Amino acid sequence: MASHRKPRTSVLASPGGRRTAAGLTTAALASVTLLSQSADAAPRAPKPTIEEVKKKVDDLYHQAELATEKYNGAKERADAQRHTVDGLLDAAAKRAEQMNRSRHQLGMFASAQYRTGGMNPTAQLMLAKDPQQFFDRSHLMERLTSREKQAVTDYQEQAAAAARQRASATDSLERLQKSQASLKESKRSVQDKLSEARQLLSRLTAQEKARLAELERQKEAAAKRKAEEEARRQQERERQRQQTGGGSTGGQTGGSSTGDSSSTKAEKALAFARAQIGKPYVWGATGPSSYDCSGLTQAAWKAAGVTLPRTTWDQVKVGQRVATKDLQPGDLVFFFDDISHVGMYIGGGKMIHAPHPGASVREESIYYMPIYGSVRPG
Repeated sequence: MASHRKPRTSVLASPGGRRTAAGLTTAALASVTLLSQSADAAPRAPKPTIEEVKKKVDDLYHQAELATEKYNGAKERADAQRHTVDGLLDAAAKRAEQMNRSRHQLGMFASAQYRTGGMNPTAQLMLAKDPQQFFDRSHLMERLTSREKQAVTDYQEQAAAAARQRASATDSLERLQKSQASLKESKRSVQDKLSEARQLLSRLTAQEKARLAELERQKEAAAKRKAEEEARRQQERERQRQQTGGGSTGGQTGGSSTGDSSSTKAEKALAFARAQIGKPYVWGATGPSSYDCSGLTQAAWKAAGVTLPRTTWDQVKVGQRVATKDLQPGDLVFFFDDISHVGMYIGGGKMIHAPHPGASVREESIYYMPIYGSVRPG
């Protein structure tokens, strides 16, 4: 029996159906491709642990302090070079006045000779395009009077001196430009490192910040214990020296006798450093309201009448080198292999120092950071 139902049209058979099938096939292939790419893609990097964040931030602070010392050195060079350039400019101005006087003297001779008639050697000198060629003509010099010869000699000397000063000023200006470029680069490096550290810290939750603070306390406590152990060892060494009649070295109690000039200076430097406790660390600062690490030690010893260089790299070269076990109050302790940090020893394994941005001048164990070496100024 014949069916009266309309035959079903195959989707694949009709032109429209073929387009629809093609579209479905393309979409399916795209889905498969995306799934394949998702499966092959590298997994998303896990969020760093608080320990990793702390290590990164500490490293950035260290790099910033290294860049700060470079900035301090470049600023010191730029300031010195600027002073040199200012001196040369002042000298050049005075030299110009002297040249003008010499030129005026020659002009007076030339005018007088012109009024009496003729073009004598002095006038020829004033009108010559190249005075040196004129000076080379010795037979003309013989015709000048003694006063005229002296005026010519004075002019020659002033002109030669002016040429030397121009060359010196040009060289000094070039060095100043290099120092200023180095200063700018170091400043940018400091700002970049500190900005990166701030960004890392800003991403932490309140709970993570609390954990970070706890890690910091643990590190400080470990450094404090080590300082206390060293203090006990120093006391024991001191006791043994006294028993054997060696006398006190003052390594623990504050230095040698008060009559000792170096000890008195150290006491003054320490008194100044203690008075700065609580003031903020600011990179490149030398006081009085804020300091960086080498700015603090420089200012403290300046208060004791001792001039120290600006940077840690130069300060470590001043004074007597001392071993950690022989430290006395006032000694400078330097840290890290790159000598990028310095503090002032106060005894008992502790120091006063300007730590890093966001912190203030404070007392802390010298074992908080790896020690490079120590010196005794004065």
